[in-house]
Amino acid sequence: MTVPVLDLKAQYASIQSEIDSAMHAVVESTEFVLGPTVKRFEQRVAEYCECGHGIGVASGTDALLLSLLAAGVGEGDEVITTPFTFVATANTISRAGATPVFVDVEPDTLNLAVDQIEAAITPRTKAIVPVHLFGQPADLGPIMDIAQRHNLVVVEDSAQAVGATYEGKRVSSFGIAGCLSFYPTKNLGAYGDGGMVVTSNPDVAEKVDILRRHGGKVKYHADVVGFNSRLDALQAALLDAKLNHLDTWNARRREVAGTYHRLLAGLPLETPVERPNVTHVYHQYTIQTDRRDELAAHLKSRGIGTMIYYPVPLHKQNLYAGQVSGSFPVAERAAQRVLSLPMFPELTEAQQEEVAGAIRDFFDTLA
Repeated sequence: MTVPVLDLKAQYASIQSEIDSAMHAVVESTEFVLGPTVKRFEQRVAEYCECGHGIGVASGTDALLLSLLAAGVGEGDEVITTPFTFVATANTISRAGATPVFVDVEPDTLNLAVDQIEAAITPRTKAIVPVHLFGQPADLGPIMDIAQRHNLVVVEDSAQAVGATYEGKRVSSFGIAGCLSFYPTKNLGAYGDGGMVVTSNPDVAEKVDILRRHGGKVKYHADVVGFNSRLDALQAALLDAKLNHLDTWNARRREVAGTYHRLLAGLPLETPVERPNVTHVYHQYTIQTDRRDELAAHLKSRGIGTMIYYPVPLHKQNLYAGQVSGSFPVAERAAQRVLSLPMFPELTEAQQEEVAGAIRDFFDTLA
């Protein structure tokens, strides 16, 4: 049995009529950019995330960049974030004119190590960007406390965690803005690029809206240097249809994770740890093992897909190498040990047993 790391066809097949109908309605309307379809979806996502405003943009990357700019991050500022994430988290800080300052991660959750944040704060620090990695919220309580004490803004990178909660409250509703990605692989995925900024700060909402439409409130009148970063109506329509199923899909991801926990128990590897005060939505099910590369090759030989998120921590990337001070041993160790297994709501128990059996066979050969 072959097991893909992700099966988007299975999801489409389960709601094909809803998707086809939603997209056909947009084509018939001929309103393809912004308009009522986008506005409806923005409102629904904002409500879902327990925020007052939603502003659809072209990608999760743009959501981060426009949020940082709207929050006043700019030239000469420093922004604290994690080195163990997708490069866009730090790239957008650089694009805003600021400097990313990395703080190591926790060895179990691989989220930002809260106890190291204050040591990284300087007079130039403007913001903190926690990443809710693999679908598990960062430890937002102490992060928000630190931000308040030091007069910093928090912009949440929620690209992998739509629907996750921290102490019963949705992620993206804690900071001044939350940034969502609708990249096709995400828990709520489009059929192309897309993203959204959610916020309860009306000033931030207005600034992001202006920035996404070439820097002006009124067409053909520019007030600031802006961007062309708009969520199109076709993507909004299909995402709106998918939003009806998101909680069910996230619950199913949690069931899949629970099955993996059971099937992999007792093996010489580390399975994901979930904090007791959060709802993890398992965008990825990521194990850690010292035999990562050998295991990945073994699983590939058995027709089982895997991915490595992320093989090179950001401070080791060519872009930032030599520019970053500090030591990040946990992130470096994680980059050598993480392996994401097949994870999607339609994954069957039989497929999971195939994955777990292949992993068990691998470790049996080492005994």
